[in-house]
Amino acid sequence: MVLAGGANRRFGGAPKGLKDVGGKRIVDRVADALRWATPNLTLVSNSPDAVHWLPGVAVLRDRYPDSGGLAGVDVALATGNDALVVAWDMPFVTPDLLQLILATARNEDADVVVPESGSPHGFEPFCAFYSARVATALEQFLLTNAAPSDFVASLPRVARVSLEALAKVGDPARLFMSVNSADDLMRARALVEAAQ
Repeated sequence: MVLAGGANRRFGGAPKGLKDVGGKRIVDRVADALRWATPNLTLVSNSPDAVHWLPGVAVLRDRYPDSGGLAGVDVALATGNDALVVAWDMPFVTPDLLQLILATARNEDADVVVPESGSPHGFEPFCAFYSARVATALEQFLLTNAAPSDFVASLPRVARVSLEALAKVGDPARLFMSVNSADDLMRARALVEAAQ
């Protein structure tokens, strides 16, 4: 599931996932990585233009607007399916990373799998696996307006992918880089150019 949320304030309201990094829109880079990991690709967005962003991909709208990224996870879980979630502003997510998250979910029978990172949460709630088993708990949690990390902390079966395990599939700082500003976009483009 591609999670295309946020007001894009630091881009003057322009959809950040449609920005180009390395000759490809960020949303396309995310979708390509997800297609290697799962046959079911959906896009979660409240934008009326979202139907044009990934032609042929189903678009879901939040059931609880203005409730943050977890509202996107909620609508995906409401379909009755597990959700592998990636925010649409993460241009360097790879199929290997997503396969590692899914393997951890299978091996540990986890309700949620989050990779550790240097984020304020200490992990990435929007590059993660959520089991359909947590759908009801998440729907109730959304009424509290608390942080995503609080929801994850409230669950009994959470698996973390360690930084050591992540380092085997890539540099975590690069894998989880988010393009939230024009400066971030410049850095992402420079990283691609430096690797060529």
